[in-house]
Formats: sequence, C-alpha cells, structure tokens
Amino acid sequence: MTSLTPAETTQLLDLVRGLSRELRPGANGIDHLGLDHELERDFGLDSLARVELLARIERELGVRLAEAAFAEAETPRDLLSQMGVAGPVEMPAPAPAAAMDEATPEQPPQTLATLIELLDWHVAQHGERVHITLEGEAGHSEDISYRMLQTEARALAAGLREHGLPLAEASEMDCRRPAPGPNAGGCAAPAFAARAPLLQLQTSLDRINNADDRIAPDSITGDRVAIMLPTGREFFAAFYGALYAGCVPVPLYPPARPSQIEEHLRRIAGIVANAGAALLVTDARAKPLGHLLRAQCPSLRAVVTVADLSRDAAAPLPLPPRAADMAFLQYTSGSTGNPKGVMLTHANLLANLNAMARASGVTAKDTFVSWLPLYHDMGLIGACMGSLYVGFRLVLMSPLAFLARPGRWLWAIHRHRATVSAAPNFAYELCVNKLDDRELAGLDLSQWRLAYNGAEPVSPDTMEHFTTRFAPYGFRASAMTPVYGLAESSVGLTFPPLGRGPLIDRVDRDALSRTGIARPAAAGDAHAQRIVSCGQPLPDHAIRIVDANGRELPERTLGRVQFQGPSATHGYFHNAEASQSLFDNGWLNTGDLGYLAAGELYLTGREKDVIIRGGHNLYPQELEEAVSRLSGVRRGGVAVFPATDAQSGTERLVVLAEIRDDTAAIRARIQAEINDLAVGLIGMPADDIVLAPPRTVLKTSSGKVRRAACRERYERGELLGAPRPPWQQWLRLAGAGAVAQARRRLGRAADTAW
Repeated sequence: MTSLTPAETTQLLDLVRGLSRELRPGANGIDHLGLDHELERDFGLDSLARVELLARIERELGVRLAEAAFAEAETPRDLLSQMGVAGPVEMPAPAPAAAMDEATPEQPPQTLATLIELLDWHVAQHGERVHITLEGEAGHSEDISYRMLQTEARALAAGLREHGLPLAEASEMDCRRPAPGPNAGGCAAPAFAARAPLLQLQTSLDRINNADDRIAPDSITGDRVAIMLPTGREFFAAFYGALYAGCVPVPLYPPARPSQIEEHLRRIAGIVANAGAALLVTDARAKPLGHLLRAQCPSLRAVVTVADLSRDAAAPLPLPPRAADMAFLQYTSGSTGNPKGVMLTHANLLANLNAMARASGVTAKDTFVSWLPLYHDMGLIGACMGSLYVGFRLVLMSPLAFLARPGRWLWAIHRHRATVSAAPNFAYELCVNKLDDRELAGLDLSQWRLAYNGAEPVSPDTMEHFTTRFAPYGFRASAMTPVYGLAESSVGLTFPPLGRGPLIDRVDRDALSRTGIARPAAAGDAHAQRIVSCGQPLPDHAIRIVDANGRELPERTLGRVQFQGPSATHGYFHNAEASQSLFDNGWLNTGDLGYLAAGELYLTGREKDVIIRGGHNLYPQELEEAVSRLSGVRRGGVAVFPATDAQSGTERLVVLAEIRDDTAAIRARIQAEINDLAVGLIGMPADDIVLAPPRTVLKTSSGKVRRAACRERYERGELLGAPRPPWQQWLRLAGAGAVAQARRRLGRAADTAW
C-alpha cells in the first residue's frame, strides 16, 4: 500500500468539497467537513455525483480507483485507502473492434423443453464454444465455454446432493410442479425486535457463528436454494447447479453498502422466508449476513459458498426436470408492495424466449452486451437465458462497473461489435449527462441495432437526447427499442416493429386526466402529454384494456392492462391472496394502466400509484421526472404519492424530494419551483412538499421508487429518520435473531412481547 502525502490528502478533500459546493450552492459548513464525514449524508454526493467524483480523482490526481470504491467508500478516508493501492491512470488508444465471426453457429432446436436440455445440447454440439465473456477491470476478461459451465454446475450439484436438503415439511409437496394458484405453507415472515439484552445478543451470535453448516443427505426434489452472489461465474455454477440437483434457484441481490445493511436484510429475509429456502449460497464476505438470515428463517438450514459445495467427482443426479417443472422463483421488485415470488416453469421461460427471439429477429450470430443485474428478470432471462436459448455470444459486466464508469458499457459494445444491448431508461440518461467527448473518441456504435429500453418508465426526452448525443458515433434512431414486460410474463410482453424506432403519442393532457380518453392533441398544444409506445404483444400472447369491472374498453380509452399467453406464471409462491388477485377469467392483471392505439400499448403508470384529485387522475412519473431536473434536487430522488389526511380523511398530494442543500433560501426556492411544476403539469399545487436528505426515498433492488412504502413512512411520520450506523444495524439485527430463535425454542407465539 502506497503512503499518500499530506498534499494528496488535501487535494482529495478539495475535490470532494468542490463537487459538494457545485451541487449545493450557498451551503454553509462544507469547508469544515473532513475525512470522516459521510460522502452522501454530509457532502451530498449521491450515486450520480460519485460517478463525477471518480472521474475527477482520475483526471486531477492521476490514479484509477477500483470499481468497488464506487459502492464501498462511505467517507473521504475510505477513498484515501483505495487511492493507496490504486494504479496510475492509463489512457490507452481506443480498443479495436473485434473481428466478426463469419461462421454461422448452429441454433438449438425448438424441441428442447428445459434450460438443462439447452445447456446439454450446446455441450454436445460445440462444448468448447465461448458462451459468456466476463468483462473485468483494466481490460481483463474471462471466457466461459458451454462445457466449463456444465462442468462447474454439475460439480456444485454433486455438492448439493452430498449435503442434502431435508426440510421439516418433507412430505409437503413436490415444489417443482406449481399448480395454478398459490402453494400453502412456508416459514412465517421474520419478526424484528428493537433491542435485546447484550448477554442474550452475544449468546445468539456465538451460537449462529459456530453452527455446523453441514446438513443431512437425501435431498428432497424441489427444495429452494437462495443464491446471493454478484455477477460472475460462481453465480452461473450455483444457478445451473441447483437445476441439475433437482432444486429451485431463488436469485437474491447482494448488499451494496454497509450503511444500508438493515433495510437490505429486512427485504432479503422476507424473500428467504416466503421461499422457504433450505440453503443460501453466497460468498465468504456475505456469510455473516447469511448467518443472521438463518436466525430469522427456520427453513434456512445452511449458509455456504460455491467452494464449499463444489466436488471433483460427479455424483448421481436426479431425473432431469420436465417442461412443467418450476425453473426458478423470480421475486418481483416490490415497487408497489412487498416482493412476491413469481413461479416460472421451464415451459414459461422457453415460450417467452421463443416469442422474444421471433419478435426481435436475433440469431446465434448476434452478440449481446449486458451489465444488468442477474437477480433481475431483464438481465437473467432476457440476456443470460436468451443467450442459452438462441445461442448468441453474451458479454457480461457487473452493474457496479457500469455505474462507476458508464462509458465502459458503450466501449464494450464497440469492442465486441455487439448488435444487441438493453438497459433501463436511467442508463441512457446517465450516458448523455456524464460522458464527455474525450472519453468517446474513436467509439463506433454502428453495429448496435437493438437498444432495448425497459424495466422502468421510458422518457421520450431521454430517447431523443441519447440518439442526438450518440448519432456522431454511429448510433441510429431506429435502434432505440422501448419495450414492456413484467416478471409475471417471465420478462417480455410487448415489442415494437423491428427497425422502426420510437413512436410517441401526443395526447390532450386534460382530457386524459379528466375522462380517461387519450385524445390526440392539437398540433400547437404546448402542454400535450407525450407517451411512448411499448409496441405490440409478442407472438402467441395477447393484451387487453379493461375497466374496474373487467369489461373490455375501446381503443384510446385508459384502463387496466391485462394479458395472457404461454409465458404467464401460475401464480405467486406461498401467497394465496396475491395469486387470487392476479387472475381474472383467464387473464392476468399487470397492475399497470394504459391504452391501446392502432394495436400498440401506451402505459401511463401503476394502478396503485394513481392520485385522484378534483376529478383528475394524476400519474406520478411525469411530475417526478420534472422535479428531478430541478437544480439542487437529487436526480432520481423524488417520490410523488397520495396520502390520507388523518383529520379530514381526504387524499393529499405529497411530493418527496431529496436535496443536497438544506439552507432556508434554497428550500424556499425549490418548494416554489415544485409547486410551479405541479400547477403546470396537473393543474394544482402539491398539498405537502417534503424536502429530505439523500437516501430518504425508498427504492427497489432494480431502482424503482417504492411509492407505497414512502407513503407508509410518511403517514407514520418516519420519513426523516436518520439511518443508523452500520455497527448499530448489525447489533439490532443480531438481537432480532436472538429473539426469533428464543421464541422458536420456547414455542411462544410470534406476537409475544419481549
């Protein structure tokens, strides 16, 4: 580790303070902030600001920080530690584009019925062919062939079979074969105690950390295996290894920062409990978190790493899965409620992959570059399973790699001559705002023919800005492809016609909010609402728009979006109530509102997020986006939601915005500007404007605003509570684990007061 000079320490603090001043003009006390103040809470540097900070450190100080610094550094002192081991910045010449492989790879036959059959077929046909390229830092990459993936997965499957996964409810059912509607059973949701006596806490920690991770043999087919691993070959070994072993994988998102550990564990514990997972596969660094999860969920019998499970010799494997077997549990992001486990069979997945391939025209000659997280359906199914189904080359980088240096995504597309890539709307916006011409010299995006934009509301402004910004680098407007999908349909549901580019509908704003009719706006209407088409239903799928009573509505009439098709789930795992509300006479409710025009779907928002005021239906996304663009407001840190007035019982319009500067003058200016925007967009001011510090707006693992959760905290008066330090969060969670274990030992009811 290199020792940094006092001058370099001063330079770093100057950079951090300078960026803080730019983001918080007029803020007091920035000069008094030091090495141990928090980058986000004290300096006001959110995720987007960290992107700029890393770029300035490299430019001004001449060191290239590891991408982990983007997520792990909490203070300037943490950055100093990273700088001490960082290498110098090297500015290599733009990487040449990879040569195109002129050979036409053979594509898998459509008679294959499961993911395992697909992988085995590839191994038999061209086992040494590269399936996945993992992009690392500093130009390093790692290739994984089909045979390597199969070998590592089968080795892990052997370890699963050797350890075994006997559940207490072994006679319950074969969980691999879902029936329509919910399954019963599973462990109860975890209870979290506010505190526990220190002696009890220490006893619990000792017992958890000294527990034997080995479990008895004789695995029960269909046991759920939770997988909490970052993007990498271990994830694939664990995922496909679980399938080879006859288990059901449950992908979880790994923790990001220590300061968010409590919220992370609360959400993860809910998923593990609902899934009734018998095993958690994670990395060594996350094992302490895993042991705390064990304390919260009785079904979780062991916390292990891939290395713990892998075996050199292949063990006998169970009968291969069938098309009707559950392939994995995909937990929804929970933007409007608690996460729900979507049951997806092999047949669901392959039907969706087939339909998307037909709609997009992708073949084995394509190359797909993705940084999307593997715990999310767009990354796991759309990119990874799509590669397995079609046979195209997949280039993967971690989400952190993109967030730390957005340019790496575009350069990977250039270097691998990628034809397909996908990202949420915010990623395209980030590239527009955070990349300068010096980083883009020599970039060639002319091979990119499908730029999927989905997983969150698509902004017409963002699409136009991205196309204009990157047209000089070969990006074509026809490549921008806004799509719509949801986990309940595996992933994809509507795609636009190939090569058309975005289609934007201009509608009369007042008519839409008052009557629900999407009437085309007059040519000169400056206040027209612009809504992006998400395309037409995938082959063999259908969508319709219905009213609250299930009656189908005519074109250009706003209503509930429903769908049906072979990709549709059988329901939510261990969630009877949610499964019952999902189905409507053979159709599935998406929870989204929209309308059809010329056979194409236009979305306006989530049904649960609609705010009804003065005869108007108000949709939060447009106001959230506009407020996010205000000076002094954290981009993406805005939530607009309704709240019930405790005294009058009426519904109030609340705007929650994260700000970087808390001075009275700045607050007054932002509040006035928010009200001006609200009046301009929805015809009335907000009833309450809450200006809050960073990290107040609750989000899902995929970055969607959790409006319902924000509303709950607002109505309980808890929005502005400061997060506890990491050590205190760990103690609280461990204490909760001690309480949960003690209750189980003593047979007490879950609601017993402690």
